[in-house]
Amino acid sequence: QVQLVESGGGLVQTGGSLTLSCKATSNIYSINSMGWYRQVPGKQREMVATIPKSGDATYADSVKGRFALYWQSRSTVILQMTSLRPEDTAVYYCGTNSRTGDYWGQGTQVTVSS
Repeated sequence: QVQLVESGGGLVQTGGSLTLSCKATSNIYSINSMGWYRQVPGKQREMVATIPKSGDATYADSVKGRFALYWQSRSTVILQMTSLRPEDTAVYYCGTNSRTGDYWGQGTQVTVSS
């Protein structure tokens, strides 16, 4: 099992920036990829960005050029969010695909005010 600890998020004005961090605290060597997803009430969870343990990140079209995802260490990924828009408001979840299955963090709220 992989446990994920998220940090970051909060309230920011349109055009502002936020950084989300996700740290895997167990079985990190079983991880194939990590990423961030987001969900608003009444809608399905959607992929924001994912990154394999080696290779380039993949981004949703809506965040390309504004968000950047990278490995800070073998166990931690960072999502840098810039030029934030009100439509980026959501609960953001860290997720991982590992050899033992898929796991999720508890979620962190990101709110962008207009």
